[in-house]
Amino acid sequence: MHLVDLEHDGLPGAIGVWVLEEPEPTLVDPGPSTSLERLEAGLDALGLPLGEVRHLLLTHVHLDHAGASGQLAARNPRLTVHVHEDGAVHMADPEKLVASTRRTFGDAHDRLWGEVLPVPADQIRGWAPGVSSPLPGIRPIPTPGHIAHHLAWEAERMGMLFAGDALGILLHPEAPTHPATPPPAVDLKAWRETLSETLDPVEVEAFGVTHFGLHADLEGRRKALLEALDALALRVDRAMREGPEAEEADREAFHEESIGKAAPHLPEGRARHYFETFPARGDWDGMRFHLDRTPAARPPR
Repeated sequence: MHLVDLEHDGLPGAIGVWVLEEPEPTLVDPGPSTSLERLEAGLDALGLPLGEVRHLLLTHVHLDHAGASGQLAARNPRLTVHVHEDGAVHMADPEKLVASTRRTFGDAHDRLWGEVLPVPADQIRGWAPGVSSPLPGIRPIPTPGHIAHHLAWEAERMGMLFAGDALGILLHPEAPTHPATPPPAVDLKAWRETLSETLDPVEVEAFGVTHFGLHADLEGRRKALLEALDALALRVDRAMREGPEAEEADREAFHEESIGKAAPHLPEGRARHYFETFPARGDWDGMRFHLDRTPAARPPR
């Protein structure tokens, strides 16, 4: 197992791609197409030409995780892309996915994520609950919350869980857990069940997240994300009740607080760079969108 740092947007420690040598050369979440050159260089450094990769395991279809899948499939016809069946349609036809991402990132979309190509249908393997694992020793675990079709992948022989965004943003082993809640697909009820029930019995030596790196203490990080999600829901709900001015002030305050919490654990300037690329304001917006759309999810008065 290896980690390739894509140094996305010139930023180390922002997006990582996991590389598995067994049972066949496999990538977990290849990242966006803008980082293809860096991905290929990282694979070459490992002695693994791109053409020898046989599988992509996608945790979900957001472009920072899966945007390069179409380019990789076009360059490597022997590559198979494994994704939850509900995400497969967006790999085959990414038009709606790209349109949604453009609404979130605006003019920065093309610079950050680049061109998104469809994956040929014969190279997609959609996984559904109740279906056996597509690869020996690799167990897909449904982990909805960040998005409904999110999967974590457990490499059972390694004692390793590849969690995507299911355990939040962990920019350093000692940094606090940041909730990844961009619009429009966050589901608090599903995420709480993922963290408190689905992942509770999982026993691994370590887990990997896309943003970023290898971490221990799965139980502690599960609980930390539950607390972070509840805290964000509470503050967003409070601001919504107070009105638009309070919302805008709290949205900006949350963004700056997120930078301030991560900054002591990272080289100077890196926390601000990360949260300007992946704005904490967007996570505030995603929580607001969810609470507005799902009144039952709002905290009781």
